Amino acid sequence: MSTSLPFPPTIWLQTAPERKPAPALKGNVETDTVVIGGGFTGLSAARHLAKAGRDVVLLEAQGAGWGASGRNNGQVIPTLTAAEPDAWVARFGETGKRFAEMIGASAGMLYDAIREEDIVSDADAEQTGWFQPAHSPGRTKLSQKRVEAWSRFGLDVRYLDRKETSDLLGTEHWYGGMLAPSGGHINPLGLARGLAKAAERHGVTIHENTPVLSYEHDGAKWIVKTEGGTVTARALILATNAYTGELVPRLARRLAHSIVPVSSWQMSTEPLSDELRATILPGRQAVSDTRGDLRFFHYDRDNRLITGGAIMGFGDLAKRMANKAANNLADSFPQLAPPKMTHIWNGYLSMNWDRFPRVHSLGPNGWTWIGCNGRGVALGYALGREMARAVDGEDLGGLALPTTEPNPLPFHTIGRAIAPYYLILYKIKDRMEPKL
Repeated sequence: MSTSLPFPPTIWLQTAPERKPAPALKGNVETDTVVIGGGFTGLSAARHLAKAGRDVVLLEAQGAGWGASGRNNGQVIPTLTAAEPDAWVARFGETGKRFAEMIGASAGMLYDAIREEDIVSDADAEQTGWFQPAHSPGRTKLSQKRVEAWSRFGLDVRYLDRKETSDLLGTEHWYGGMLAPSGGHINPLGLARGLAKAAERHGVTIHENTPVLSYEHDGAKWIVKTEGGTVTARALILATNAYTGELVPRLARRLAHSIVPVSSWQMSTEPLSDELRATILPGRQAVSDTRGDLRFFHYDRDNRLITGGAIMGFGDLAKRMANKAANNLADSFPQLAPPKMTHIWNGYLSMNWDRFPRVHSLGPNGWTWIGCNGRGVALGYALGREMARAVDGEDLGGLALPTTEPNPLPFHTIGRAIAPYYLILYKIKDRMEPKL
């Protein structure tokens, strides 16, 4: 059970700072708060609680950033994929309003922490903005609508017309779009390792290579059992998101079955020449467009384009996905021939039917969330802070925690099997103009 798995062969692993794994848990310990999961949410929660003076133990099944937090594309995005801010208010009232405002502030919140902890170089953090270009003329109306909506919830965002979009991107492939200056991009594994270092500096005890076998509330305390020992705590935060149930299938079955883990492919090109760099995305923003069959990319510190996508079917999926992504880049930027991909990897992101992330109370001083829907970097960090505030005793009436009960999806196994084929529907919708 406790066998250490290798990190996937990402460009992030090649460029992130080294981290010596923290020792696995041995024996029985007591603490104020136990955090399960060493990704962005768990590390954020642990850091915030330790800074507030709480004693914290964090348990990670593999290594900090091993899961989705360390293998995603690295875009820091202060919006959600489909759940617009007004929809949160309609569903959750004032709590939904606070949640939407938290999302709009999430990218700035993350970059502030990166600077405060002096881990800018660990994370290769660039707050150069995030841009969502419209891939069709009709999508520009969607972009304008989103700019108006998010602006009302405090997000600094503006609409760029077609000329401004062409100047920003270095191509006329897109028609306009929404720019959020607070966003940007990071090396996600470097960020996870930097946050782990910061958490330890504030007093968090981290145990890596420590899968959790079970957790329960016995009426007075949370009891968390691992192969090597037990943690007893007043409060618990479960921060496993897309990998809930993947390493220990019985750990939180109802929660794991409330989302569908979807494989997301990422890859990096060779470093671009200075000449190409000057004409393609000269401002170094992070970009992800309005397609369902998404086109997304940004530069890493060495001027590689980091991109990816989704693929369905069988055969050599990595090769097929690399060819698709290379051709998409060449189609988007006429000055660029289909580039060679040097690193190709994948990992899970957690999807649900309506694209609303779910926040759940597990019991007294017990919290979790699940369902990033491809927006886990800034969102995960922000929700880690919010759950930390909850277990630290802040009034729940003032927090951005729109709580629901876990709702397992029927025929979950079938849903996992057919999920990749939703790409067909996305492609059909991409060719249709939206009805606003």
